[in-house]
Amino acid sequence: MNDVVLTANVLLEHEVGLHARPSVKLTKLAKTFSAAIEVSPDPDGPWVDAKSIVKVMATRAPKGTVLHFRASGEAAQAALDALVKLVEDDFETGAGGTD
Repeated sequence: MNDVVLTANVLLEHEVGLHARPSVKLTKLAKTFSAAIEVSPDPDGPWVDAKSIVKVMATRAPKGTVLHFRASGEAAQAALDALVKLVEDDFETGAGGTD
């Protein structure tokens, strides 16, 4: 059993923050991995399941927030890499994209 928890963080630069469309893209991507993945706008939590659209949207992370991810299990590093890239690429909407 793999109990190693990997972490990553990334600056959220999406114009409307972690709102509806960005949250949907993040959770859809997270669900493609078997790893357990959590996200938080604060390094100390509270941590929420990155595969839950309701919980991710509830973080209400505004633009300029550093998103903290943690993952464990199979493909945890690949999951973190993909999620960080999604956020860095502004959720594939282009810089300053709107919801």
